[in-house]
Amino acid sequence: MSAGAGDGTRAVRAGLPEPVKYEPTLPGPVFAAHFHLPGEPVGPYTYGRDSNPTWTLLERAIGELEAPGEPVETVAFASGMAAISAVLFSLLRAGDAVVLPADGYQALPLVGEQLTAYGVEVRTAPTGGDAQLSQLKGARLLWIETPSNPGLDVCDVRRLTGAAHAAGALVAVDNTLATPLGQRPLELGADFSVASDTKGMTGHGDLLLGHVTCRDTALAAQVRRWRKIAGAIPGPMEAWLAHRSLATLQLRIERQCANALALAEALQERDEITGLRYPGLPSDPSYANATRQMRRYGAVVSFVLPDRGHAERFLGALRLVDDATSFGGVRSSAERRGRWGGDAVPEGFIRLSAGVEDPEDLLADVLRALDEAR
Repeated sequence: MSAGAGDGTRAVRAGLPEPVKYEPTLPGPVFAAHFHLPGEPVGPYTYGRDSNPTWTLLERAIGELEAPGEPVETVAFASGMAAISAVLFSLLRAGDAVVLPADGYQALPLVGEQLTAYGVEVRTAPTGGDAQLSQLKGARLLWIETPSNPGLDVCDVRRLTGAAHAAGALVAVDNTLATPLGQRPLELGADFSVASDTKGMTGHGDLLLGHVTCRDTALAAQVRRWRKIAGAIPGPMEAWLAHRSLATLQLRIERQCANALALAEALQERDEITGLRYPGLPSDPSYANATRQMRRYGAVVSFVLPDRGHAERFLGALRLVDDATSFGGVRSSAERRGRWGGDAVPEGFIRLSAGVEDPEDLLADVLRALDEAR
């Protein structure tokens, strides 16, 4: 496929095999624990924990979205956390230092605790203001999450990767909120692009999956080896469903981003709301960074209602928005993020993920729920 193909064209065609007469466009999932293997085990498919034809097509498709027209390697995992853990634990050794975001995904501190137990020095800094720059000296790896989850801060990836590489550190970017259609970390200088494909990449809220993409074949081999050791492999059915879902990625993301922006603009007018964040709002603190490096601003909006009770009344009054965790799905969802206890957010903090509903209906539902909650 041409490197200049549009996002929609690429999403529809990504990873498909060459046409074969009477064969399906996208072959069905291959369910196999082992393969016929006479002689020496030198073929591409030997054992189901190591490789599978269905993974191969999905990994090729994701690579084509992450870095169009460039040679990259993608490794698929059973979940986003499996992908995150593979990068961190395959690279870091006792005595190494890693820089993590202080405001990242709530499971990241748990990984940090485990790394510390293994003798790795864990440093943290918030995403906003490129604060991680101050922690790079002597680090082996810089981990960036941008936009951050759930606060939606955006750091300057080019600036941070340049400084990290100058300091001798590798850089991984958690690109879950943006997807490759919103931001391409490898183009911005990162060594790894990592994502939970449970979210926007597959977009239907019905499977768990993750991936790691990088240009360096040696780094990819380390990540792939970790997958084999840990056994954090995707099921063939999940991999096939993910590949099928990629065909609508551009359509889904376009509507979700448009809905998120419309919601953010409407929420600006509500006097009971504080702390509104959406990178696509010109008034947002992250707008300048986001505009420089993002192609789309994402599906997630965050804001704060006065207290826990107010937030729960709002969530209870919604009809088109599910009270559910996760984000990036075709059905809008929202939650009071403080209920998990792992994020440093106010009790009334709401993370809302815009789906693909008609914008007029979605806006009407959210505004009506806000009125009822007040």
